[in-house]
Amino acid sequence: MAITINIYYTGRNGSAKAFADEMTKTGVVAQIRAEKSNLKYEYFTPFDDPETILLIDRWESQEALDIHHASPMMGAIAKLRDKYDLTMKVERFVDDNSAPASDEKFIR
Repeated sequence: MAITINIYYTGRNGSAKAFADEMTKTGVVAQIRAEKSNLKYEYFTPFDDPETILLIDRWESQEALDIHHASPMMGAIAKLRDKYDLTMKVERFVDDNSAPASDEKFIR
């Protein structure tokens, strides 16, 4: 059962974007994407909040996420988050593959 984590990183004066840029430029993002069970790791900017970066982080299972969380990479991420003085809001979703057929009329 796949797990999707939405993390909203919020800072000031462009610090959330600078965090995402540094995560990308230093290769941390590439390392995470290369992890065997990572399904998605992408940053987005909400239109109505330029001081926030949304990370969509998707894993094959809770076990895969636990392995990722136990990796030394998490320490590097925490240091960068502290460097840019970011706050976080986290949403967690577990796939249940039970979308009703009636939803199909809204999907193009």
